[in-house]
Amino acid sequence: MAISESALRAVEAALGRWIGLDTSCLGGQSIERAVRGWLQASGLDDPAALVERGEREPSERDDLIEAVVIPESWFFRDPAVFDFLRSFAVTLAAIPARRPVRILSGPSASGEEPYSIAMCLFDAGLGKDDFSIDAIDVSSSAIRRARDGRYSANAFRNAEQSFRRRWFREVDGAAVIDEQVRRQVRFSRANLLDAGWAGGRRYDIVLCRNLLIYLTSDARRAVERNLDRLLADDGLLFLGAAEPPILQAGWIPAGHASTFALRRSPCPTVQRPAATTGQRHRSPAAALPPAVRPAAVAAGKATANDRLEELLARVGSLANDGRHADALAECEASAREIGPAPELFFMMGMLHQAHGDLERAEGCFHKTLYLDPHHEEAALSLALVAGCRGDERMAESYRGTAARIFSRKAER
Repeated sequence: MAISESALRAVEAALGRWIGLDTSCLGGQSIERAVRGWLQASGLDDPAALVERGEREPSERDDLIEAVVIPESWFFRDPAVFDFLRSFAVTLAAIPARRPVRILSGPSASGEEPYSIAMCLFDAGLGKDDFSIDAIDVSSSAIRRARDGRYSANAFRNAEQSFRRRWFREVDGAAVIDEQVRRQVRFSRANLLDAGWAGGRRYDIVLCRNLLIYLTSDARRAVERNLDRLLADDGLLFLGAAEPPILQAGWIPAGHASTFALRRSPCPTVQRPAATTGQRHRSPAAALPPAVRPAAVAAGKATANDRLEELLARVGSLANDGRHADALAECEASAREIGPAPELFFMMGMLHQAHGDLERAEGCFHKTLYLDPHHEEAALSLALVAGCRGDERMAESYRGTAARIFSRKAER
């Protein structure tokens, strides 16, 4: 059966509305094959009628979505990501008021990523009450496969296989995941284009890897806004290797560049809205830069805070483009004019950490805490740096500092 060009365009437009897909990433032949399969599964021969059904009932979209999404994943994909995630989660979990560490994985495909997180954190010594994992995907079929927890050899492409021996058993030629790991992940069908499903929850760690590259410009902006809503103020966002430059708001690298982890750019004057019940509010130091420059700057009467705010916005943009050396040079060139500021030293610490220069990063975080003894993120960053160096004694000391800061803030 021939499918008209107009019918294909109608389906492409529907995919843009439903999941934000930029179909040019897939090619016309892929879309046509997907539409044929969708029609065959539905028993209809009119794409327009099927689109209409899909508008009324999301479950009618599943066969088409299954045919066009890229469910390619495997356990412990990009090991450096899981190493850094583990360090951050262990650091937070050591602070009683921060437990459980809340983690979101989306899109979760067939469950390889969220299950990898659970195995990683159990192996790090965390217990089931120390962390929670929500995993979402737009595909009902993917969610069913994830809950089933049965995998072929293709899911174990990572060279290191010891986790398979610890957490899987062989049943009828398939690797079945351990029940403890399965219970640790809560799967649900949801779309990152709409954050309403979260019910106001916020997460310490969000993984959204290799989704943005397949979305339209409008969908990218919508997802970025929702990621901002979902992420705790001092939380970590993990993206795919090509995705950090796609973001537009104030994000900077967190950890070594190979982790593709981001956090919000520090901003001294603009605070995020207060959290509602059930949300996790963090230090106001981790706010988004303002959308417009203050009137004082526009009038040429910038205060020190105005100049700092403008600098952090410029540096955050450079860092988000991967120009870490330029971002550091900008900080150093402006430091004398602006004067000592905790937000500036914290930014420089994050940039040095992204470069892999842990010694300079540690020095900047120390200066941040000296200028602002209540800077919880600096204490957490020092704990992470010490952990990366293998100095567990110092890491524990910095965790204690972060715990005291957090307790004092909670008492206010």
